[in-house]
Amino acid sequence: MAYVTGSKTSSGCVFCISPQANNVEDERRHIVYRGEYAFIILNLFPYNPGHLLIVPYRHTADLLGLTADESGEMMGLAQRAIRALQTEDGPQGYNLGMNLGSIGGAGIANHLHLHLVPRWEGDTNFMPIIGGTKVLPELLSSTAMRLRKLLTESAGEPQPE
Repeated sequence: MAYVTGSKTSSGCVFCISPQANNVEDERRHIVYRGEYAFIILNLFPYNPGHLLIVPYRHTADLLGLTADESGEMMGLAQRAIRALQTEDGPQGYNLGMNLGSIGGAGIANHLHLHLVPRWEGDTNFMPIIGGTKVLPELLSSTAMRLRKLLTESAGEPQPE
């Protein structure tokens, strides 16, 4: 509620951040993991608890213009995030996708990002249908702290080829 009622003072692209780690800034922005070419951040307007965005550091809206390293790391981060979410929250399914361009439904069309939404049976109830809103059982900062720990711990695990 603090975010919704607060004044929006930032200018520029909300996803353009420095690739260098800054723990204070990461906590403030709900960045839960940083890779070399992309990072994982909580969606400020989540569809479900644990709704993550996987974002390249480079400012681009062009999916076809991503380098192999950028696109490869984005998919690798999606796999890492699914493993962490599965361990922590046990979703029964996931939605994974991108909305490219404003006509394609992108709320932030100038910097592409991959949505990862954990899903549970019955996760749609009267609130989004009647009230047009979603009730989340946890603050974003709490979700970020839990996932940041899991994603960082899994950094040393061997990743599938």
